[in-house]
Amino acid sequence: MIIHSAEFIASNTNYLKCPESDKAEYAFIGRSNVGKSSLINALLNRKNLARTSGTPGKTRLINHFLVNDAWYLVDLPGYGYARISKKEREKWEGMIRQYLIKRPNLMHTFVLIDVRIEPKPIDIEFVNWFGEKQLPLKLVFTKADKLTRPTLDRNVAAFKKALSEWWDELPGFFVTSAENGDGCEALLQFIESENKQFQEWSDGS
Repeated sequence: MIIHSAEFIASNTNYLKCPESDKAEYAFIGRSNVGKSSLINALLNRKNLARTSGTPGKTRLINHFLVNDAWYLVDLPGYGYARISKKEREKWEGMIRQYLIKRPNLMHTFVLIDVRIEPKPIDIEFVNWFGEKQLPLKLVFTKADKLTRPTLDRNVAAFKKALSEWWDELPGFFVTSAENGDGCEALLQFIESENKQFQEWSDGS
């Protein structure tokens, strides 16, 4: 997929106020500092479309970007950010989960995992929540350029093994690097195939 255009459309705290659900939509979410904004910018071939920061918890809203005038990419707040109050964290989580469950045109959620780090309970629990709710997701391992290939493969295998205790069939995954673009084209090809499916559904309705 060639990215011809990408523009910020809206930020919201309520899924009911999000843009019209007439286009396929893909959400990106991960633990704080997983490299989400950097990957979004790499995917869309833009430098600062999604704001990057060394400070965890910068994204606090449901952010919609319109890509190629055809589909939405959604930047969601990170989970597991500890330096906020329990009340605010619960508010974030409620906002995110309502969106993930009730947004009708959400085709897939990409859950980002820092491939350099051993499996964390918070990541496993979040991925398992998708299984419990039967929501479509793909895993996206980030920062692959920081590891040698053997270490990368070992860490991916470790995460899959941790999930296998709960999953009969593991979610599909992509291995990516915002630094050198690895995995970005594969992600975009997947989105393109899902866009065609969404169009078929729309035409048949």
